[in-house]
Amino acid sequence: MANPQAAITAIAGYVPDYVLSNKELERMVDTSDEWIQSRTGIKERRILKGAGKGTSDMGAIAVQQLLDKASLQTKDIDLLICATVTPDHPFPSTANIICDKVGIRNIGSFDVSAACSGFIYALTVACQFIQAGTAKRVIVVGADKMSSIINYNDRSTCVLFGDGAGAVLLEASNNGLGIVDSILKSDGAGKQYLHQKAGGSVQPATVASVEAEEHFVYQDGRNVFKFAVKGMEEITKEIMDKNQLTTEQINWFVPHQANTRIITMVAKRLGFSAEQLMLNIQKYGNTTAATIPLCLWQWENQLKKEDKLILTAFGGGFTWGAIYLKWAY
Repeated sequence: MANPQAAITAIAGYVPDYVLSNKELERMVDTSDEWIQSRTGIKERRILKGAGKGTSDMGAIAVQQLLDKASLQTKDIDLLICATVTPDHPFPSTANIICDKVGIRNIGSFDVSAACSGFIYALTVACQFIQAGTAKRVIVVGADKMSSIINYNDRSTCVLFGDGAGAVLLEASNNGLGIVDSILKSDGAGKQYLHQKAGGSVQPATVASVEAEEHFVYQDGRNVFKFAVKGMEEITKEIMDKNQLTTEQINWFVPHQANTRIITMVAKRLGFSAEQLMLNIQKYGNTTAATIPLCLWQWENQLKKEDKLILTAFGGGFTWGAIYLKWAY
């Protein structure tokens, strides 16, 4: 008997109530609504407010909504994986904290850190547990509180990022629906273009590192743009060629929401039309590991059983990946 495929059988999402508009950013840094929209496509983003609130708070809300939606109890879940680059703490894992907040006990839980490619990586890892038969139901969360590592005096980065969380339920499928294939890639030489300098074991936090503003995201926008377009275009073409797919056969192209110009350039080079493209960066900005599940959550009512989807992302490190799946419900 062939190994089962892992299928997404439910999805949920959460974004904070607070809306940080371009107009508000105009009062914070030297920028304008026109400048932001023309270069990024972003009109607003959501920010998690409140003392002591972290990535797990958003992830826990998304997971609880997922359980309610799927009519499942906490005991029905075998594993929870959280993709994040903004964990609540260095340890324990944010996945562990999410489990505690929703009352999930005595299961495996861990984080995956692959920056903006984190959800693609975590979904691929989760598939292995389903296909091996060691888990029947796995929750994969993509969540980031990017506002916690953004310098709101740096107009090149503060306009890009927002906070949010998405969660999907993976279950075994034997009807040919679910995740068909995935490809993951990385190149550590990309670190110089997109990183957070301080806060890790190489450069722990000090008064000097805080004063030097080294605990925020650094991005060389021009090089990241170039590598992101190339990486997402090539890996999407690779997974489509590997599975003998044409652009016309794909119902939905779901790219990481980093920048509208990146997304439209990649889609145009691959031949995808606007009608095939999931795009919500204008509402939420770049929520890092949460962008793809938030897209699926927003478009859920338009998805049809057996629809063919390509998911792709590119993130700091560099990391990048693609998934080909057939929608299961």
